[in-house]
Amino acid sequence: MKTTSMKTLTVSLSEHQVEQLQGAVQSGLYASNSEVVRDALRLWEQRQELRKLELARLKRAYEEGLASGEGRSVDADTLLAELKAEARSRG
Repeated sequence: MKTTSMKTLTVSLSEHQVEQLQGAVQSGLYASNSEVVRDALRLWEQRQELRKLELARLKRAYEEGLASGEGRSVDADTLLAELKAEARSRG
């Protein structure tokens, strides 16, 4: 089993956050305050990774849009008519 060294940090929390943290431990969901914080950090890391992936996806879509050629001006009625015609052609 891999042993991970732990470091102690001082963190300031709001009263509400302290109550939430202590409630999670008292309810038995977590064994300690540290376990709650580590779980919260894991979730934060996952969210950061998802944001990174989403940003990469958006950059790809932007680059594909640029590579697709020159845009064109279309008024709302024309666009709606084209979309309806496309939907009809699909069945």
